[in-house]
Amino acid sequence: MKTIRVLLVAAALVAALPGAALPSVAWAQRHDRGPDSLGADWRAQSDQARGGVQSGRLVPLSRVIQMIASRVPGRVLDAGLEGRNYRVRWAAADGRRIDFIVDAETGQILSGG
Repeated sequence: MKTIRVLLVAAALVAALPGAALPSVAWAQRHDRGPDSLGADWRAQSDQARGGVQSGRLVPLSRVIQMIASRVPGRVLDAGLEGRNYRVRWAAADGRRIDFIVDAETGQILSGG
């Protein structure tokens, strides 16, 4: 019983410290793990892309990423379906950020790199 009382008192003291109760808004914004930069509807885009690949209408995004990687060394930042095209945000090995627009049906790079 004494241990529980000590823990409750310690928790109350920590909560009473300035700024200890809730993180700042700026901290919360920096550490937010919300939707990626493609927007709030990224899950719907992902489902649409998956369905298109399964039906054979769309080139798999993994193949598009492999094609980009063979042309421009680097890594993918994020990617998704926008209308009839994939947008692939790429961090090139030389530090550039490149937005590739790729025809989702043919796999042809329309712009970027």
